[in-house]
Amino acid sequence: MKPQDTLQFSYQALRAYPGRTALILLAMCIGVAAIILLTSLGEGARLYVIGQFQGLGSNLLIVLPGRSETTGGAPPMLGTTPRDLTLDDALALQRSPAIKDVAPIILGAAPVAYESREREVTIMGSTPALLSARQLDLALGQSLPDTNPRVATAVCLLGETVWKELFGNRPALGAWVRIGESRFRVIGVLAGKGQSLGSDMSDMVVIPVASARNLFNAPSLFRIIVTASSQGQLPQAEQDIEQIIRQRHDGENDITIIAQDSLIGTFNNILGALTWALGGIAAISLIVAGILIMNVMLVAVSQRKAEIGLLKALGAPTSQVLRLFLTEATLLASAGGAIGLLLGLGGVFVLNQAVPDFSAQPPLWALIASVLITFLTGLLFGSIPARQAARLDPVAALSGR
Repeated sequence: MKPQDTLQFSYQALRAYPGRTALILLAMCIGVAAIILLTSLGEGARLYVIGQFQGLGSNLLIVLPGRSETTGGAPPMLGTTPRDLTLDDALALQRSPAIKDVAPIILGAAPVAYESREREVTIMGSTPALLSARQLDLALGQSLPDTNPRVATAVCLLGETVWKELFGNRPALGAWVRIGESRFRVIGVLAGKGQSLGSDMSDMVVIPVASARNLFNAPSLFRIIVTASSQGQLPQAEQDIEQIIRQRHDGENDITIIAQDSLIGTFNNILGALTWALGGIAAISLIVAGILIMNVMLVAVSQRKAEIGLLKALGAPTSQVLRLFLTEATLLASAGGAIGLLLGLGGVFVLNQAVPDFSAQPPLWALIASVLITFLTGLLFGSIPARQAARLDPVAALSGR
């Protein structure tokens, strides 16, 4: 029997049992679609998180108070606590030639009001270096004044959302807003930046760091954002930060420095592994579908004994009967996999349309794996009923035994 005859025979056999065929196609569809959708979600999460970190700016270092590592030495003496980061610590970092920008950060929340409108807003105290370090742009006005950062100045930059909600369509430049119990003059409006690591810069107000220190009565900094002069200067900048802070903190290495590249690499590995795990979980449904193929095909063999016996009586060899049933199982699995692939990609498209900020996309390995696993599932689980059909005695099969 020629290959095209084998395909035609298997196709006709599938058409003869539409209920059985539809059931197996549905099982394969669900399995493949699950692989595509789940791996797309995992890959989308990975790309989203990496994009959030990259949106913070290039050559970035984040300095946090306290040491995050655990050592095996003796416990610290009672009563000792990590020293806070201060504005003077941040200004001292500017001595390093490997460092380009230093942006001290004080963070808090306060009501912001203009005329009769008021809302609770996140307030960020910093210096003009913040815009360069965080890659922020101004839609209107000017940046924070480049004056002595220790001197409080009653000026502020409004996020785009804050500006629209407080002022509507009216101009904000030069207007005075009340932040907490103090008044600040609006000198600029930030361009829409969107979400960045859970913080929406459009829904913030930026004031000078000294003004934030007075507003929140906060002598210490929340963190320090540092950018290196270049990508190659990152190790030197990190070394200089540790050395300068150690000198200022009486020889104590009591800070944690987080490099943007290490964060991206860590999250990339974690979320990449998560994507593989999701794909493995979804692949279990294909195994279930393969078992269904095997069971249904075993039933089909018992129902088609007369047909098998007639084929053997007409001279069909055992290998030919084996190929017929293997082809039938593989056609079922492949057709179901193709439909599931289309359904999965369609589901990804619908998800991206429903959530534009989250770009779900299936990784290439998931597409290739779903095709290969589908084919192998039909071949593997179809081999058992195919062998059973090939071993049937033609006389017993024709007599229905």
